[in-house]
Amino acid sequence: MRRALPLLLLAAVLGPSAVQAQVAPYPYPYSYPQPGFPYPGGAPAAIADQHRYENERIRLQAQANAALARRLDAEAAQRRLTLEAARQATAAPAPSVHDLRPVAPPASPSTSPPPTASEPRRSLSEIDAWLDRPR
Repeated sequence: MRRALPLLLLAAVLGPSAVQAQVAPYPYPYSYPQPGFPYPGGAPAAIADQHRYENERIRLQAQANAALARRLDAEAAQRRLTLEAARQATAAPAPSVHDLRPVAPPASPSTSPPPTASEPRRSLSEIDAWLDRPR
């Protein structure tokens, strides 16, 4: 046990430094250049490449959005046709041809006489008086 303890301590101290691996960076078009390896074309070319990659990303996103919009439009049109077909299958019956107002019984001679010609004038004069009232 006493012999294993120093070996464990030595492995713990030397382990991380000995085990650490150098990971190779991505090649040129996918990463920034490493120190000591300038970007081909200098800083303006690096900025132009960044803009080109960003424009490509935005264009692809716009194409995906347009495809989604077309798909949703097609689904909406299909759903609308389905609903219209269902409505036509259970459409309300056509309105009847006869008049829906109740038919008045024939007037008997014992009822009140028909209105005279002065009644409409009287109702119109009441309206005129109300419109001409002082305010």
